[in-house]
Amino acid sequence: MTVQQTPIRRRRSGNLWTLPFLLPAGIFVAAIVLIPSAMGVVYAFTDWTGGPGWSWVGLANFERMLNDQLARDALWHTLALTAMTTIAMNVLGILFALGLNSRIRAKTLLRVIFFAPVVVTPVIVANLWKYIYLPDGPLNELLRALGLDELATSWLGNSDTALGAIAVIVIWQFTGIAMVIYLAGLQNVPTELLEAAQLDGAGAFKRFWYIVLPQLRPALVIVSMLTIIAGLKIFDQVWVTTQGGPGSATATLSTAQYQVTFLIGNFAYGAAFAVALSVLAVVAALLQQVVARRGADNA
Repeated sequence: MTVQQTPIRRRRSGNLWTLPFLLPAGIFVAAIVLIPSAMGVVYAFTDWTGGPGWSWVGLANFERMLNDQLARDALWHTLALTAMTTIAMNVLGILFALGLNSRIRAKTLLRVIFFAPVVVTPVIVANLWKYIYLPDGPLNELLRALGLDELATSWLGNSDTALGAIAVIVIWQFTGIAMVIYLAGLQNVPTELLEAAQLDGAGAFKRFWYIVLPQLRPALVIVSMLTIIAGLKIFDQVWVTTQGGPGSATATLSTAQYQVTFLIGNFAYGAAFAVALSVLAVVAALLQQVVARRGADNA
């Protein structure tokens, strides 16, 4: 017994020399991420306004959120944007991946074109689409040229269309990420199964539904996780295009947190928004994992 444990003990003690090399990175992460995050959680339960003093108020900030119309609107818009972008990017990502995984001659060029918006700064993309959405911008001019004058509108100034217009910006820019992940997943689909199913008379849809889609399950989990988290913390596209307006028609939890914290100066209430957003992201991630595991068990 003693002889068998000796090598393990030696290996464990032999790894101690790595600790001095890990210590600087650990200090950096603690100073930049862990300590500020912990302080933010603490401030969410206080009345801190940025000054040296503060008092403990318990759940008062969170109770205020329940009665705050801005907070309720921001929560609903955040969930709506997350749902729209997650569904659209998964569907379009799979469709683009299937198309570019075929024998199209220009598939390499098309892959670059579809992925190119991902590498552009979101602020630049938002400003580009802000110009496209102008009342006399390219989109409305195109609609008028096609004789669809009744569809032309102030896309970002209309509370009925502003949120959907922002969702289009996010989908246009980041669908390329989903496409690349699904392209990688398609490489793992056995061609023998597809050929056998085709010989048995299975159509394209059945081959996709019963063979390709189950093989893409790991990629689906990854893309869904990325898009859900990105949708919940969306800020740049909203702030650049509408700043949460008109009124609060496009306010999200991130923009509301910015407004409350830096424009109003209520740092404790802004910290409560941050805590609520973090909890929402964790809950969404856990639910997504549960659904993914149940789907894998039923497969």
